[in-house]
Amino acid sequence: MKNFTSVVATTFLSLMLLAVSNNAAAYGQNGHRVIGQIAEWHLTPATKQAIEKLLGGDLLPEVTTWADEMRSSPDKKWRSRSKWHYISLDTLDDFKPDAYDGEVKDVYTAIRKSIDVLTSPSSKQQEKEFYLRFLTHLVGDLHMPLHVGRAEDKGGNAIQVEFFGDKMNLHSLWDTHLIESQNLSFTEFARFVNTNDTKVVSNYMSTQPRDWVVESFKLRADVYDVKDAKFKYDYIYQHMPTVKSQLQKGGIRLAGILNAIFDPNAKVGKNGVKIK
Repeated sequence: MKNFTSVVATTFLSLMLLAVSNNAAAYGQNGHRVIGQIAEWHLTPATKQAIEKLLGGDLLPEVTTWADEMRSSPDKKWRSRSKWHYISLDTLDDFKPDAYDGEVKDVYTAIRKSIDVLTSPSSKQQEKEFYLRFLTHLVGDLHMPLHVGRAEDKGGNAIQVEFFGDKMNLHSLWDTHLIESQNLSFTEFARFVNTNDTKVVSNYMSTQPRDWVVESFKLRADVYDVKDAKFKYDYIYQHMPTVKSQLQKGGIRLAGILNAIFDPNAKVGKNGVKIK
């Protein structure tokens, strides 16, 4: 009986550890899925039909995490694509959007490249499939302030903080733990922060990727102000409105950019984002 009890206890502990491990592996995904779900609700019928052909049966919220998942690929070319996820700026003067020449150097130029491929009549089907998946992720990245961070601390990755006693870096706090603190599924979170206010939607869609870089840059000052770096409920109270606002903007703008690419009848400021 003692041996049996020991086996049961060991098995239970193993299952619990496995569950924790699986949950940990899922962290960082909900934010992108929230953006993908909101975007899906704002797509025009023509856009939905067009991207369904390129997603191969996958759902939009599902593919928003693909670019991160592929970073674990043994293919070495994915290492060079890690720079696609962020842009490092010391000052806004360092941002040169008009210098884009088709080369991918950061998240902004990666978005521009994705748009180029998806709007080009000469692009092959496989290219469009690849860049569509990447684009759904990149728009989300650009709306997280620390993806427009400082090079010296790697966008907050080198800044250590505590969140309810758990040690982590500032980047992971914003990428993952603030969102997870709400204890919501991505569909619940998306439903809570989505808006169908036509004026709000139109305002968000009357912008373009270069504007989003500036916006995140300006938001990051508050994010970098870590004080004693020990955060609890007051930190959630202070910063959750920004998190929700950025997720909402990211979803609506992703929809707008997809509408502008795939629907000839999409109107800028209504259901299409400026993409040039």
